[in-house]
Amino acid sequence: MHPHNDARIRRAERLLIPATFITSLGNNIQLIAAALLLVRAERTMLAVGWLFIAVAAPQAVLSPFFGRVADRFDRRTLWVCCDLAGAVAALALPAGLAAGAPTDAVVYAANLALAVVATLFVPVSAGLIKERVRPAELRRFNANYEIAMQAGMLLSASVGGFAVQWFGAVPLFAFNAGTFAASALCVFAVGRRPAHPDPEPVTGPQDAPAEAGRRMATGWLILLYAQGSVVVTVFNALLPVLVVGELHRGSAILGLVDALGGTGFLLAAAAYRLVGHRLGDLRIALAGYLLCNGLLILQPRYGVAGLMPLVLIGACGFGQARIASRALLLASAPEHRIGRVFGVANACALAGTVAVMLVVATITDRSDTRYGFAALAAISILAAAIPAVALARGSRRVRPPEPEVCGDGPDPDDLQRAMAS
Repeated sequence: MHPHNDARIRRAERLLIPATFITSLGNNIQLIAAALLLVRAERTMLAVGWLFIAVAAPQAVLSPFFGRVADRFDRRTLWVCCDLAGAVAALALPAGLAAGAPTDAVVYAANLALAVVATLFVPVSAGLIKERVRPAELRRFNANYEIAMQAGMLLSASVGGFAVQWFGAVPLFAFNAGTFAASALCVFAVGRRPAHPDPEPVTGPQDAPAEAGRRMATGWLILLYAQGSVVVTVFNALLPVLVVGELHRGSAILGLVDALGGTGFLLAAAAYRLVGHRLGDLRIALAGYLLCNGLLILQPRYGVAGLMPLVLIGACGFGQARIASRALLLASAPEHRIGRVFGVANACALAGTVAVMLVVATITDRSDTRYGFAALAAISILAAAIPAVALARGSRRVRPPEPEVCGDGPDPDDLQRAMAS
């Protein structure tokens, strides 16, 4: 590799992680702050649920199309455009409130705009990682990326909770716009792509059975990965109802609980590096999701004192599962289709979020959050176990998708061995 190109690749690896964290933080601060305002005003899970549904539904429709866009155009430019559009949408909310527009309309419109931006960001970020990160560094980078993404999502409640309580909502939305601008600067500094994209391979009729097997395995991996997004989103809607609505604590306590969740994700990154090579990603994903869902049932039962350690441990298990399932999906798709694969995964996650949010919200409002958490756990257990079993069975009939990595990355046979076990 040319030294100049190698320097560009290393610079990209250094800058994409902070850009991911900043973007995730900015995307979710506004959504969490809006959820807090709705809980205080109406004190129902369904009111919060409708906000998340209004954000998720358009994304579910647009994600497959945006996945194709991410595969067709320059991904670095698209990422910068996403951040700039996010900054404008964040500033539009306080501007609309200052102009005297109805609060509900402004909140929903601004969050809808951010949701559309996030829809494009998911496949764009996956594609940029696939094309810029060295294959030997993909496993390590993927762990850091997923931690940055999920930590930004969870810590957004911490930042949002303290900021809303101390400064009010308007300064928070201005800060949110600043996070998008900072992310855009990081991605712009990555520089142009040093190598030409690989041409799409041409396959003949004799490759059809193997290709069908790979696509089937990728479909199950999409379900395994997507259900994690459902858990995070519905959990973020349940948590303010539990802490603020039922336990009658302030938003600062909510922020503290979510900060512990972010800490759990950081611990998950370290743990994944230790056990990833030994256990295999499929085992880690299934075990992590099962641990997280078991703790979900316990979290609302022991007050704030019990909630904090359970969130910490659950986030650690969930973080490892999320990293492992993303690694499997990222490795299963070739670079020329990575945007479409993650676009479909995002659509499945968002469609599932709408359905699960309605079910959990209805159960919670007719009882309490104990039953809401239990319902979420039961749904997630099924969504993790079914694809794991299907992948294990399918590995005996067809060879699963081979990861496009080498060196210190996953062994091309890791996925097959993990499935067979």
